[in-house]
Amino acid sequence: MKQTELVFIPSPGIGHIAATVEIAKLLTQRDPRFSITIFIIKFPFWSDDSAMTSDSDSIRFVTLPPVEVSPGAAEPFLLISEFLKAQVPLLRDAVHELTRSNSVRLAGFVIDMFCTSMIDVADEFGVPSYLFFTSSAAFLGFKFRLQFLHDHEGLDINEFKNSDAELEVPSFANLVPGKVFPSVMFDKEGGGTEMSLYHTRRFRQVKGIMVNTFVELESHAIQSFSGSTIPPVYPVGPVLNMQGGSVGGRQDATAVMSWLDDQPPSSVVFLCFGSMGSFGGDQVKEIAHGLERSGYRFLWSLRQPPPNGKIESPRNYANVEEVLPKGFLHRTAKIGKVIGWAPQVAILAHPAVGGFVSHCGWNSVLESIWYGIPVATWPMLAEQQMNAFQVVKDLGLAVEIKMDYNKDSSYVVSAEQIEIGLKNLMNIDSEVRKKIEEIKKISRKVMIEGGSSHFSLGHFIDDMMANIPCKQQSDI
Repeated sequence: MKQTELVFIPSPGIGHIAATVEIAKLLTQRDPRFSITIFIIKFPFWSDDSAMTSDSDSIRFVTLPPVEVSPGAAEPFLLISEFLKAQVPLLRDAVHELTRSNSVRLAGFVIDMFCTSMIDVADEFGVPSYLFFTSSAAFLGFKFRLQFLHDHEGLDINEFKNSDAELEVPSFANLVPGKVFPSVMFDKEGGGTEMSLYHTRRFRQVKGIMVNTFVELESHAIQSFSGSTIPPVYPVGPVLNMQGGSVGGRQDATAVMSWLDDQPPSSVVFLCFGSMGSFGGDQVKEIAHGLERSGYRFLWSLRQPPPNGKIESPRNYANVEEVLPKGFLHRTAKIGKVIGWAPQVAILAHPAVGGFVSHCGWNSVLESIWYGIPVATWPMLAEQQMNAFQVVKDLGLAVEIKMDYNKDSSYVVSAEQIEIGLKNLMNIDSEVRKKIEEIKKISRKVMIEGGSSHFSLGHFIDDMMANIPCKQQSDI
């Protein structure tokens, strides 16, 4: 019997690749008919191979040849989108090579939210496309809502820029304020607005959308899709990479875990802002003052911003004392530890950790739920402000430090705001802490047999097999 081959195309970000590898593992474990080829696109400005591992014989990685791009002054998400579009001819050639053998029956392409240009390649091969959406169902609904209002009702998205004006979005339980919209949505002149709308229009062309979430977490959002004209939505999460790899500093992980071993249970605030999170000197000093004034134990992943105008990942500081208030490390030596890169998953899993100050990337939100760690929101970019709004207002699983912070703004969050946020976060009797403990228990059950996401993934497999084109079906 021929293997049923799926082609996966993730975006080059570590969070996207890691989640893609994990969903590929789930599919091959669930159904032995599947083999999966994950096409890796390396962005020239940053790269991380840590997620590109699988112990499954049914999954292989193919790295597409490098493409020269000039960064210019483009909005980063626009640059990424254009870069991915340039990969289309390379992907076409690679899939031709893959299907040259008669032993492969191509079932379809599973694309990432930024890789919608690859739908054209799937069409050329006469197979359906599917979307693996690595953010929340609520954000997926927001994208569809905004695109519909723009295209069919003449909505001017810029009316919401830096505004308290609110939009009714069916996938959110509360009205959504313009100040938490992704900033790329307001980049009309630079092309970011149109790029975002283009991708969402193309989402409507796929045969189905797997979302990294679960029904019990986002019941309101998932219910909002019922009866709509969008493709079927399959909540298949939480899909998590428990290795939690990232660039650099792995040799320091042992020292970090050893330090945590010496701390009391649920006593440590962990501050970590994602693979692209960093702050200027003024903000770093306010965080330090806020931590010191709060008196809580802390583990702080502090990264150095890239040079102005450079699209690069933050790096570890050669000497953190340069950027911290004078004497801070000495005064907090008994209760705090400042590190560079952080083994986030291992830290969240440690019993000493009692709160997580997070950028609210969706993978980090799911990890905090999995380990039952309350979040204080400090978003940086992309859709993280919307995730922060959702977990605070709709889901009640987080407290706010600053919900509409943007790393490109000049706003500095004060030490007082930070101190108040930390006290709310570490309140052992809070409703947030009770709620996250409840959803933690549910998150552990949904992926096993009888769970909602296990069922939903099975439903996706059945539908996908039924969608295999007739000329391929004859080979079953």
